[in-house]
Amino acid sequence: MVTEEKNLSGRQTGIHDEQQSCPVNSEEQKHEEVISLEPNPIELQEGFILNESEESDDPDENEETPEAETIPEKTISADYSVYGKEELLNLLDELLANNQIQSIKGNVENIKTNFYKKNRTEIEEKKKLFIESGGEPENFKIDEDPLETKFKYLYKKYKDLKAAYTEKLEKEKQENLKLKYEIIENIKELINSKESINKTYHEFRELQKKWREIGPVPQTEVNRLWQTYHHHVENFYDFIKINQELRDLDLKKNLEEKVKLCERTEELLLETQVLKAFQKLQELHNQWREIGPVPHEKKDEIWERFKQVTATINKKHQEYFDNQKKEQENNLQAKTHICEKSEEILKLLINSPRVWDEKTKELVELQKLWKTIGTVPRKMNTKIFMRFKEACDIFFSNKKDFFKHLKEDQNNNLQLKTELCMQIEGLKESVDWKKTTDEIINLQKKWKEIGSVPNKHSDAIWKRFRTACDYFFNRKDNHFAFIGNQEKENLQLKNELIEKIENFVPCEDNNENINKLKEFQNEWTRIGHVPIKNKDEIQKRFRDAINKQFSSLKIEKSKIEMFQFRNKIESFASEEKSKDKIYLERNKIYDKIKTLENDLNLWENNIGFFAKSKNAESMIRDFKDKIEKAKAEIRQLKEKLRLIDSIHK
Repeated sequence: MVTEEKNLSGRQTGIHDEQQSCPVNSEEQKHEEVISLEPNPIELQEGFILNESEESDDPDENEETPEAETIPEKTISADYSVYGKEELLNLLDELLANNQIQSIKGNVENIKTNFYKKNRTEIEEKKKLFIESGGEPENFKIDEDPLETKFKYLYKKYKDLKAAYTEKLEKEKQENLKLKYEIIENIKELINSKESINKTYHEFRELQKKWREIGPVPQTEVNRLWQTYHHHVENFYDFIKINQELRDLDLKKNLEEKVKLCERTEELLLETQVLKAFQKLQELHNQWREIGPVPHEKKDEIWERFKQVTATINKKHQEYFDNQKKEQENNLQAKTHICEKSEEILKLLINSPRVWDEKTKELVELQKLWKTIGTVPRKMNTKIFMRFKEACDIFFSNKKDFFKHLKEDQNNNLQLKTELCMQIEGLKESVDWKKTTDEIINLQKKWKEIGSVPNKHSDAIWKRFRTACDYFFNRKDNHFAFIGNQEKENLQLKNELIEKIENFVPCEDNNENINKLKEFQNEWTRIGHVPIKNKDEIQKRFRDAINKQFSSLKIEKSKIEMFQFRNKIESFASEEKSKDKIYLERNKIYDKIKTLENDLNLWENNIGFFAKSKNAESMIRDFKDKIEKAKAEIRQLKEKLRLIDSIHK
């Protein structure tokens, strides 16, 4: 019976007890048992990968490498992390030139790991500098690295040399298989030898020695070869009927060798690396198989000792892969959750750069978290990676499109805001405070309705707009602050003037008194505006004081009326919309003159008509009085017009 196992590289290892397959001396061998190395590594390793393909920097990282027989490797003693990229290339070149290809695998892989780690660090630093200098992440490009090109050349050279070595080794295995079958044929011929037993047995021992000196054979032929070999070895022992003393000596020697193997196997129980212990166990089983039978009374004991240690190591091996499988399932769940989170981000309708930046940071954090999670079952490895990669690719593609259109919109917005700045700058020197204020406020509203501009122009265009607005409003504030102070001073002056009027004592000469009152009116007009809240009150006090002084004078009513009218017209100058008020007053007087003139013509025509009638004298006399009064009023109204025109030319 033969139990076949596979090691981590996929090679079959035939592990059996040669005594089971030997037809001769079956009574001596019947208690030997098959070594069962469960669990089957094929099943344990299904879906298990040492490195995720998507996280490798080297395109050859996951290339399958055929395993040969156990090859002594050059000890990895150097700390390659302290070397630069060029130094690592020199070390790799030196290894290839001065060492056997089968002995440098660990050193080569260590150099490769450190080279790509440094290469990745350099790329990240270059990208960081590119972004800090104002570049967009999606525009970052990696130039061809001559050192990386050289490394790929040297690493391919190593792969080619290793492949050539493996091919050569396979040819040697075929040759070894041929030689071992020749030895089996020679052992078969010894049965028919006519030589003495001693010489025949010596020849048999020489053939066994040659057998052990021949190297490995193709793994697929191992079991059949060993079964055939042991069958004919047992036939030889049975044929020559070797004497018991010689056989006992041989069995004792075999027992010593198997005890040593048991001790070496028991040492493997202290090995912390489960896979390494399992591989070593395969080698020890191969050596056990090379050793012949042991004394019958020790056979079960030595076999049980070896078998128990084997079972313990196999159990650890089983538990190791069970834990690996469980851990990979947990990793798959974690990565599935990351995919779901990234797909939720894709569903969002993002319309602002700020939200794009926030979601980009979230996705980058998910990418970092992804890298910290270990491997997943091999059958799901590519599928889960492509799911996450697709979500990331779609996100960054959408982001690129958004910012592409955003740049176009921002450039248009920059043009619109520049035009607003030019309009504000054209208004900032205006002294039409009310109208200009309304216009600028409307322009500010338009500014708020316009979207964002490119970041590199944002501060400058806002500063330009704000400066123009502030310039106008500062001028306006300064102007009205000055006016406010001036109006307060004017209020004080007008109060003092009213006191003068109220305290004025007329003299005997009315003309002089009238001139003095006119001076008071002129002075009032010259003083100018007062605060609007005091305007009506101070104006009323002034009129009352002037009118009171005129009333105290013994002058004609018409002159008093003209003086009061003049006072009224001149007071308009201190009020808002003074021109409009004067214009309305003039039109009112003009319309009244036209009405009186029309009445005058009508009355004069009526007098001619009444002159022909009897008893018309009283009526004519009444019309003549009306006519005289109308003419007098017209003269006074025209004098008011002339007064208005003289004051406001």
